[in-house]
Amino acid sequence: MVGDEKGVVGYGLGKAKEVTDAIAKAIDDAKKNLVKVTVHKTTVPHEQDAAFGGAKVFLKPAAPGTGVIAGGAMRAVLESVGIHDVLAKSKGSSNPHNVVKATITALAMMRDAVAVANQRGVDLNKVFNG
Repeated sequence: MVGDEKGVVGYGLGKAKEVTDAIAKAIDDAKKNLVKVTVHKTTVPHEQDAAFGGAKVFLKPAAPGTGVIAGGAMRAVLESVGIHDVLAKSKGSSNPHNVVKATITALAMMRDAVAVANQRGVDLNKVFNG
C-alpha cells in the first residue's frame, strides 16, 4: 500500500521468494494503481458502502478527535490516505486483500459538495438547502 496522506492512495500485490523482493514488487504495483480520494477536513464527506468479492465495508464521517475506528486492513488504507477521524466497519469476508480493495473502492466513490453541484448543474447552496 502506498499513500501520501494528502488524499492519494494505491494498492499492489507482489510475489517473490524473498520478502524484500515481494515488498518492492508490491510497492511498484501500488504506484501504478493510485486513486485520488476526496477528504473533507480530516474525515470522509459522507457515508459510503462498497464491496469487493466477499468483503463489504461501510465508512461514516466522524467528529474531529474521534480517531480511526477501523480494523487492520481498513485502518492501514485510511491512515495512508490521510483520514484521521472516521467510523468504519468491515462486514462479510475478512480477507485482507479484498477488504483493502473494497475500502479503496468506497473511498474512490466519495464526492464532495462541489462535485455534486457541478454534476447536477445547480448552485452550491442548492445542494445543502434543497
